Amino acid sequence: QVQLVESGGGLVQAGGSLRLSCAASGSIFSIAAMGWYRQAPGKQRELVAVMPNSGRPTYADSVKGRFTISRDNAKNTVYLQMNSLKPEDTAVYYCEASVQERVGGNWGAYWGQGTQVTVSS
Repeated sequence: QVQLVESGGGLVQAGGSLRLSCAASGSIFSIAAMGWYRQAPGKQRELVAVMPNSGRPTYADSVKGRFTISRDNAKNTVYLQMNSLKPEDTAVYYCEASVQERVGGNWGAYWGQGTQVTVSS
């Protein structure tokens, strides 16, 4: 089994910053992409940023220049630094990882439980 645990959400004023973390643990042989998604009330879940194991990250147009994704492969952890936050960034943020399990070698997509980010105007 693989678990993803997120932390770092909270309430912040517009223009402020937050840093989200997501640590993967369990039966992990390797991790390909790790990313962040968000879901606002009444809306579909959308991609925020994704970081491959190697190569350049991809960002949603709405967060380019404000958010930065990074990862520490030694810790199986992905981060999302969010600056210049706007009220429209308010959502539940989920991390996702594509993981090859140590036992059996199967690949699967795993999700964290979500962390609330609220930006007040």
